[in-house]
Amino acid sequence: MSNQLLTSASSKVGASIQLLETLTERYAGNVSVRFWDDSSWSSRPDLPARFILVLRHPGALRQMFWPFSAVAFGEAYIFDDFDIEGDIFAFTPWLAHLITLGEQTRLGEKLRLLWRLLQLPRQANPRDPMWAGRPRSEAQGIEDDRKGIGFHYDRPSEFFRLFLGPTMQYTCSYFSDPEEDLAISQRRKMDYICRKLCLKPGERFLDVGCGWGGLLIHAAKHYGVEGVGVTLAAKQAEWAERAIRNDGLQERVRIHYCHYRELPFLEEFDKVSSVGMCEEVGRRNLPTYFRKIWQALKPGGTYLHHSITLRPNVPYPRWTAFARKYVFPNGQLHDLLEALRRATEAGFEIRDVENLREHYSLTLKAWVRGLEANRGEAVRLTSDVNYRIYRVYMAGATLGFDSGIYHLNQTVMSKPDQGRAGLPLTRADWYARPAVLPNPDPPRHAFQLTSF
Repeated sequence: MSNQLLTSASSKVGASIQLLETLTERYAGNVSVRFWDDSSWSSRPDLPARFILVLRHPGALRQMFWPFSAVAFGEAYIFDDFDIEGDIFAFTPWLAHLITLGEQTRLGEKLRLLWRLLQLPRQANPRDPMWAGRPRSEAQGIEDDRKGIGFHYDRPSEFFRLFLGPTMQYTCSYFSDPEEDLAISQRRKMDYICRKLCLKPGERFLDVGCGWGGLLIHAAKHYGVEGVGVTLAAKQAEWAERAIRNDGLQERVRIHYCHYRELPFLEEFDKVSSVGMCEEVGRRNLPTYFRKIWQALKPGGTYLHHSITLRPNVPYPRWTAFARKYVFPNGQLHDLLEALRRATEAGFEIRDVENLREHYSLTLKAWVRGLEANRGEAVRLTSDVNYRIYRVYMAGATLGFDSGIYHLNQTVMSKPDQGRAGLPLTRADWYARPAVLPNPDPPRHAFQLTSF
């Protein structure tokens, strides 16, 4: 059926099509749409339909774009005013187009767009009050952080495993090839961190924000260290402790359940890492964070800081408002320059900085594919709304990394001991053969889900 015939078929469908034509007129790709009455429309019928935008009711477009807020679009998706069938990564370029359109459209054009939106009915699918989100706490005290971490991680650990895979690594992977298996690339990431830190048998290793304990276990098994992990997420701590016992490492690895400001350690560790933790610290707390890590590290020790950062001199992206409401309420990014300044103020010497942002885009895409492949189980363990939150959040985040607005920096720092940094002269060891084969038998705890 032609677009012209569809326009006359229904006044509400016709009004939606007029709006869609405005939203796609300068978009090179194809936006295929299925309406609530099963009629369809395409912006570029000459191109294949890689995704289908499914509008559930006549007011769907109005819910997506009105009021003009940073969260309305995402909320319309998670509450099923619209759906995305097919390849969500074919949908995200159109999402990027809409963001650019909103930033560049003149006032007169915005008013005409608003008029068209208001021609659509005020209609929405029900909003479950349990999914009201959680506002950011600007104070970010210890209890604020505890609640923020609980909001995100108080879901079954089995849910996260559906997309993280057996390594349970909720941070940027390290790929040798874009098509590489996620579990292999995550083991490579853990090994890469261990080699950057130059871990040696008998050393004491602290992982701040240790997640489900994967890096600690890897370091203990393959580098012979004694490890301590710190987490503020109770369910992560429970999983990590069981995983440590299942691998027989309870005499060498332990989990410390506390806030980073409560760290009791004073120059006890040869090496320290923080992998994907600093995003929860907040800019105002960076000096305290680096100072606590400095205090825990022995003179001559090495610290690896792995964190998402913003490209310097860009405004904070508007789209992060959705993630801060529904995913990480206390999440706040800073730029690399600020992190380096605060670290040096604490006393650290910066030894190496690497940007792995392309790897994070690949990681997110692998996570989304894993989540989609396990949709039924994800909904059973949590809910359809929760599944949708993670699907759209992770897919949308790739836009930031692909555009270069988000970076993923690994920074190696030293706490010099009378000028001695304790690091080799070259990076040769970083790129040596990994201490563990890239695809060993999965650890036993990864498949014993019923024991958790």
